[in-house]
Amino acid sequence: MKPTRRHGRRLVTLLAITALALSPLAPANAATTRVEAERATLSGGAVVATDHTGYSGTGFIGGFTDANRGSAKAAFTVAAPATGNYGLGLGYANGTGSARTLTLTVDGASPRQISLPATANWDSWATASTTVALTAGSHSVAYSFGSADNGNVNVDFLDVTASSPGDGPAAGPLFEAERGTLSGGVVVATDHTGFTGTGFVGGYTDGNKGGAKTAFGVSTTSAGEKSLGVRYANGTGAVMTLSLYVDGTKLRQISLPATANWDTWATATESATLTAGNHTVAIAFDSTDSGNVNVDSLTVTSVVVGPPAGPGEAESAFLSGGATVGNSTSGFSGPGYVSGFGTSGARLVRTVAMANAGTATATIRFNNSGGASRTLGVSVNGRDAGTATLTSGADWRTTTVSVPLRAGVNTLALTGNGGDALVDSVVVANETAPATRGATLPYTEYEAEAGSTNGSVLAADRTFKTVQSESSGRRAVRLTTGQSVSITLTKPANAVVVRYSIPDSADGAGQTAPLALYTNGAKKQDLGLTSAFSWVYGNYPYTNTPSEGNAHHFYDETRAQIGDQPAGTVVKLQKDSGSAAYVDVDLIDAEVAPAAAAAPDGALNVTSYGAVPNNGSDATAAIRSAIAAASAQNKPLFIPAGTFRITAAINVANVRIFGAGPWHTVIQGTANRGGFFATGGNVTIADLAIFGDVRSRLDNASDAAIEGNFGTGSLLQNVWTEHTKVGMWPDSGTNGLYAVGMRVRDTFADGVNIHAKDGIATTNVRIDQSSFRNTGDDALAMFSESAAVTGSAYTFNTVQSPLLANGIGVYGGSGNRAEDNLISDTVTASAGIAISTRFNPIAFSGTTSVRRNTLLRTGGYEPNWNSYFGALWIYADTKDITTPVVVSDMTITDSTYQGILVSFQKTVTGLSFDRVTVNGAGTYGIELNAAGSASISNTTVTGARSGGLLNSTGYTLNRGSGNSGF
Repeated sequence: MKPTRRHGRRLVTLLAITALALSPLAPANAATTRVEAERATLSGGAVVATDHTGYSGTGFIGGFTDANRGSAKAAFTVAAPATGNYGLGLGYANGTGSARTLTLTVDGASPRQISLPATANWDSWATASTTVALTAGSHSVAYSFGSADNGNVNVDFLDVTASSPGDGPAAGPLFEAERGTLSGGVVVATDHTGFTGTGFVGGYTDGNKGGAKTAFGVSTTSAGEKSLGVRYANGTGAVMTLSLYVDGTKLRQISLPATANWDTWATATESATLTAGNHTVAIAFDSTDSGNVNVDSLTVTSVVVGPPAGPGEAESAFLSGGATVGNSTSGFSGPGYVSGFGTSGARLVRTVAMANAGTATATIRFNNSGGASRTLGVSVNGRDAGTATLTSGADWRTTTVSVPLRAGVNTLALTGNGGDALVDSVVVANETAPATRGATLPYTEYEAEAGSTNGSVLAADRTFKTVQSESSGRRAVRLTTGQSVSITLTKPANAVVVRYSIPDSADGAGQTAPLALYTNGAKKQDLGLTSAFSWVYGNYPYTNTPSEGNAHHFYDETRAQIGDQPAGTVVKLQKDSGSAAYVDVDLIDAEVAPAAAAAPDGALNVTSYGAVPNNGSDATAAIRSAIAAASAQNKPLFIPAGTFRITAAINVANVRIFGAGPWHTVIQGTANRGGFFATGGNVTIADLAIFGDVRSRLDNASDAAIEGNFGTGSLLQNVWTEHTKVGMWPDSGTNGLYAVGMRVRDTFADGVNIHAKDGIATTNVRIDQSSFRNTGDDALAMFSESAAVTGSAYTFNTVQSPLLANGIGVYGGSGNRAEDNLISDTVTASAGIAISTRFNPIAFSGTTSVRRNTLLRTGGYEPNWNSYFGALWIYADTKDITTPVVVSDMTITDSTYQGILVSFQKTVTGLSFDRVTVNGAGTYGIELNAAGSASISNTTVTGARSGGLLNSTGYTLNRGSGNSGF
């Protein structure tokens, strides 16, 4: 009987971990009893069938079809001879081609959804294993096609494996230490509170140094990267260490920071790549460790190695204000769901990409068993969009809301108003897939050298202080009078950005020049070019004095609206006249700039408080007054189309500020000053541009575009910044800031610096779906100066041509991420991504995640050190790096120097590489110049000019499978 195929949203299936202690740790006398499915009690349409081959017994169970969804069930009677843990192996066939689910219940309680991966066809059978705790006696073990399942499988048998008392964890991927194999003096203890299971393991004492070990048996059904969570107590007051082994091979020393006391437990998370099958994971007190801790348990969970779950999976959204990921209520899709909406202000924000603007239907899948309906606030792009009502009931269900969306990237937020519910997913009809790496950009980019020109195409060059070294793709087109470069639009556009360079004036103050723009041969307008915001000289932090030499920072950008131009239009840039000797054109970005947006409902308007656009008057005081009124009245504030000049930074707290769009509303700084400075939470700044007047790096005499303590609940969206010291500087006290759709250009220092100081952490800041170009320092930095940046992330960003330092630099901190970014063309003293203790930050703790990034033509020469930096640079400078740094699914292409560099003569442990490709390197594919060890698997080096590997310090590289080229 072939079940009806059901076409619908595919469930994201994570690795199932068999929670029995397996060979070599399983006891030899573990007994297995098979119960044939045709002998089970069948109901709800489940029936015995024989129309496929390969089954055991006299038949199998069919009928788990869509017509019987919510009712089909097979109940097995299982006898447990003694209280303990039992493995349940369900024999099944799944010829649908994708993973399917059923619901397992024992004695009618504790339902859990189980995943049944696809088999080759309907005549091929597999076993899905689960572990349950049973008391001695008879039990009913049932597998049903629940309303939250996608079913459509056949069931053949149930194998019940009786484990020895105390063998294996109680259930799921939790392995209790007291049930492991103990040796070298470790013992089960119960003399402290707070442990899970029946005890914990002590004996990791100095007297057992070099021998104490707890070994866990772990079985995995598929290969991949796993997260290993070691739960421990450390009341010594200092960081202690143990060693992690997998299958007898030491992976690394692990750090266990102090807990408050011996009754307080924490979890240290490590990463390891495991093949499918049985493994031994051991926690040992080696002779090089400091030990003296207690160990409670080990958890083993899968790491999602592709893009984060979605679209629509709630757990991959940005969460703040008390919203958290859970998985204890069965029936969800993906890795989990989001709860915590009972806390007022708890929010879930996800990005939604749309091809066209309009009203769309958002479907929210939820579970609300609280006995009363719950209401969540809905906002779109920071603007109120009504509410969603989640009715009460005992199962997962859906509700819909209509939401007004714009073309491109949107934010859709759900906010708690009191009363919790579980949200599994938020899916928008007709949403489009975002870019897999880098930002989903509103424009199409055209490289000048790929166009048609009668000018000079500059030869590729990465030598610092050449214009090519700062160019996208390391090439540009030079135009002299009468010369032009043309591109053909592949998509409609009404606006362009041109990245260009013209010579500076003799005094360094800058000169101006026109560049004519033509469409299909007809002149549209002249673009105004200037060198006032480019060309710096001398030594760091550089000046505007040409006589000091060392000229660089050649590029600036100009933008213009050019009227509606269809795809196929030829856009030509021509140097018709002007005093500039030449114009270098790097690229053209073309897009459809939306019409000016209207004010949000009920918004105050800055013009009502005396702000006047476009006349050069100072609007600082008027905007401050308008912000104070909007905050006091809890109303949004609108800044209409026009340019509003300000002369100082403007404080913001508890206010929502909206412009008419960054092509229309411009906040114009003056004399190095101007921008927004956050002094508290619940800040929204959206849909405007902040253009500064900064012409060189003056750290103490210039303002950032956006800076400060954003408290909780803040959103930055669709903000375009240029010519400021820094684009964004979220600082200490910020906890829950989401920035999305930002465009940061031509800064003299960092694009973004997530910063923490004075013992006050900066927590849960995420910069997402944003683009950064021509920054004067790190495009994206996290600096844990004297406090930790914690739980923050750079995700799905595009970085081009940072002039100094790195595409992404993470300097200390705890549990931060750099994922799904695209970084290209770093210039000098630079890596694509640097994980570093430079600048004496707070030491790393937790796991630093560097996953699914692409680095193109990155790395750079540091002339002050006479040193080369790799595309990926792990740099232990002022402190060792001894907590996990997980690098996976990284593509490094055409690295200027090393593909991967680990330096410098300090200790780097806890480092792991998996699925890394180095394709082209100017020196070595991998260079190791540190002490310590790393694990490496599935990593390939090709095209490295000096060779695949240079290990000058005897660094230990623990090689797994799948490596080549080094």
